[in-house]
Formats: sequence, C-alpha cells, structure tokens
Amino acid sequence: MILVAIGGFFGAIVRYFISSLLRIQTFPIATFIINITGSILFGIVVGLDVSKTWYYLLATGLLGAFTTFSTFSFETIQLFEKRQYFKAVFYVISTSSIAIFGVWFGYLLAL
Repeated sequence: MILVAIGGFFGAIVRYFISSLLRIQTFPIATFIINITGSILFGIVVGLDVSKTWYYLLATGLLGAFTTFSTFSFETIQLFEKRQYFKAVFYVISTSSIAIFGVWFGYLLAL
C-alpha cells in the first residue's frame, strides 16, 4: 500500500505540472496528452513483466494517479453541455482509440 501511495504522490504531481503547462480553453489537450502518455507507459510496464513491487509502484500508483479518465469523463460532459457535440464525440473517440493503441504500442516497445 505504501508503494501505491508513493507512486500516486508522484503521478499526481506530474499530472498537475503537465495540466498547468498545457492550459488551452478550446480543447482539453492536457488530459488528452496525459491519458495517451499514461497508456503507453502502462503498456511498457506490463510488457516488461515487472515484479509486483514495481507494478504497484508504477502501474497502480504512479500511472493510476497520472491518468485522468475521471477528468476526461467530466470534460466530455462539459463539452456536451456547451453543445459542442462534434468536439465531445471527437474527444471520446480519439482519446479511447489512441489510448488503446498506446497500451499496445507500449507493450510492443517493452518486448
């Protein structure tokens, strides 16, 4: 549990830093980049078949706090509420499909 907490601490800080750097009001680019990057890194961690210790620290802790699918969901709702339907659908489809590809790509990089 301590490893998850330590990883989560650093994952949250990195997420905050990236979100602060990439504040763009017209499209949630920071969340988009965080989710894609996190997916690739998750694929690498899984592909390297790390020990349980490293898995809890990196995958569960660091990447669990770093990726932001709850924020992603909220931002999608906000786009719909603003009647920006095309952006909302584009955001959901592109983030989901690229994140899945990212995990696969990261996994292949690690092999």
